[in-house]
Amino acid sequence: MKISSSAVSLNVDDVAASAAFLARHFGFTELMAADGFASLSRDDAGMNVVYLRRGLPTLPADQRDDHATGLILAFVVDDLEGELARLQGEGVAITMPLTVEEWGERAFQVRDPNGIIVQLVDWNGPGGHPTTENA
Repeated sequence: MKISSSAVSLNVDDVAASAAFLARHFGFTELMAADGFASLSRDDAGMNVVYLRRGLPTLPADQRDDHATGLILAFVVDDLEGELARLQGEGVAITMPLTVEEWGERAFQVRDPNGIIVQLVDWNGPGGHPTTENA
């Protein structure tokens, strides 16, 4: 199997609000959009973020009304403190303060207008970032 690209699809009530939040505060660009759908990307993100409106009839019946709850959209960044200060300066509420875990992860979180958790993270533990440097 060859995977040519990756995306995460999140069911939300207000597609436009989540898409605008990701574009404004995280530099994503909207690639495609239609009623109840938006696909956003960044050249350096390694994946697209897709928002689908809850209740969309094209979704399977057992997924149609689900909300993207309990998921964390995490992005590894180079300057965690700089990003924290930038987002605070833009008026984004920090919903989890900067925390440091014993395994080397440092992270903070915000929520978009639909409650989607966006986490910015860096890794300072021995061995570096577990998904890129140790893979």
